[in-house]
Amino acid sequence: MYIIVKNNFQIRTTCFEGFKSMKAALVSTKLHHLYRNLIWRSFSTKFAMANSKFEYVRNFETDDRCLPNTWIVVRVDGRGFHKFSEKHEFAKPNDKRSLDLMGKAAGRVMTEFKEICLAYGQSDEFSFVFKRDMDLHKRRASKLMTSVASIFTSAFVFHWPQFFDIPLKYPPSFDGRVVLYPSTQNLRDYLSWRQADCHINNLYNTAFWTLVLKGNLTNAEVISLKVL
Repeated sequence: MYIIVKNNFQIRTTCFEGFKSMKAALVSTKLHHLYRNLIWRSFSTKFAMANSKFEYVRNFETDDRCLPNTWIVVRVDGRGFHKFSEKHEFAKPNDKRSLDLMGKAAGRVMTEFKEICLAYGQSDEFSFVFKRDMDLHKRRASKLMTSVASIFTSAFVFHWPQFFDIPLKYPPSFDGRVVLYPSTQNLRDYLSWRQADCHINNLYNTAFWTLVLKGNLTNAEVISLKVL
């Protein structure tokens, strides 16, 4: 069991292996207020929250089950990857190491979820398409989104040393979103949209960095060009 206490802008985490050590640690660290408010119960496997008077709090949970018979797309997107790519010296305009690592992380997600039938990625994003008739996590959007984003992020960090010869300078992170598409045509149009976005961005970045790296122009000078 872990207790995390935030005090004076510092976070302290303590691990307790048992009831006695937990009680002693709370007292010794002067967390008497927390100790008085805790209800000490036996750590029995028979104890279940569902049989307690506190079960009513589940009524506050939002029912976010996705509509049936729809294509579920979970898209993960790198948070602050412009800064991340600079800190880790990504090659311009495209860093093959990063692209291969993204593909590796996506592969781990697809291995974990057999319900995913297709994945498409570009730059720092990946879209995962779930089968229309799947019932994983009872089609709860929050469960699907957090599961995909967390596995993708952990795989990205885990496999980093296989593609980069420099250590991570700080943890990367990916956010996620869930979008439902009622028809196959809608899904095709979504994938076409992401492909068009990839095409446009790649053309722009290739021209931009060619002018910077081979044309001896500064970033500001290239941005000021009307042709871009």
